[in-house]
Amino acid sequence: MNRLRAWFLAPSWAVMLLLFLAPLAIICAYSFETRGAYGGISLPWTTESYQRLADPIYLAILWRSFWIAGLATLLCLLFGFPLALFISRSAERKNLYLSLVILPFWTSFLVRTYAWMFLLRDTGLINTLLQKLGLIHDPLPLLYNDGAVVLGLVYSYLPFVVLPLYATIERLDPNLLEAAADLGARPLATLTRVVLPLTAPGIRAGAILTFIPCLGAYLTPDLLGGGKSVMIGNLIQNQFTSARDWPFGSAISLALMAIVMALLMLFARRDPEGLV
Repeated sequence: MNRLRAWFLAPSWAVMLLLFLAPLAIICAYSFETRGAYGGISLPWTTESYQRLADPIYLAILWRSFWIAGLATLLCLLFGFPLALFISRSAERKNLYLSLVILPFWTSFLVRTYAWMFLLRDTGLINTLLQKLGLIHDPLPLLYNDGAVVLGLVYSYLPFVVLPLYATIERLDPNLLEAAADLGARPLATLTRVVLPLTAPGIRAGAILTFIPCLGAYLTPDLLGGGKSVMIGNLIQNQFTSARDWPFGSAISLALMAIVMALLMLFARRDPEGLV
């Protein structure tokens, strides 16, 4: 039986080896080499790329990436929990609402991001409408800032919070809510003492599924933030394209992956059921 299981798992291990472990080994090797005179890599081996990570400029970019990703994750949870709860209580239209949640995935992510650019720019729909209503005289700076980046991330990754939360709330026994009401618990107390603890696995799963891609996002900050809101993903992309500093880009990529893995391991150690 073990031999049969090994044969069935062999294709998966081969795919992981070719598409994950081998590129990761190449990136690791790149990070210890020297930037070539015209880009690329060259000898000798060095740790200079990792030493550059301590530069205050790059630390500031890393900090901005963490707080933007954290804020976007928090907003996704605040908006996603009531939405998931509403969908789970919609008996007849449940499938319709779930289809609307995943509807944005039917179109290109790039197209959706450009749509937000048309909405938020100085001559976009929002500023134009506010000016015609007489609420503002000059266009509001809605684009090319951290607020626009957070908005784009929340819009993009909100379904990743709603779906696991919905799956958890759907399994919640309604009798527990009725029992809490019979015991005199008010709606807020029922929410904080019954619903939230029982749906904690969905909350944790949604937070992880949102925070990690938000932390490494580069397309949304590049388009909605412009050059004023650079995140760690933009820095990595710039090193491999414009700067052609492959060793430093590789070092940043590995450092970011190490930080994320360390946070996940710490999270799993403190809460063994946190990744379930």
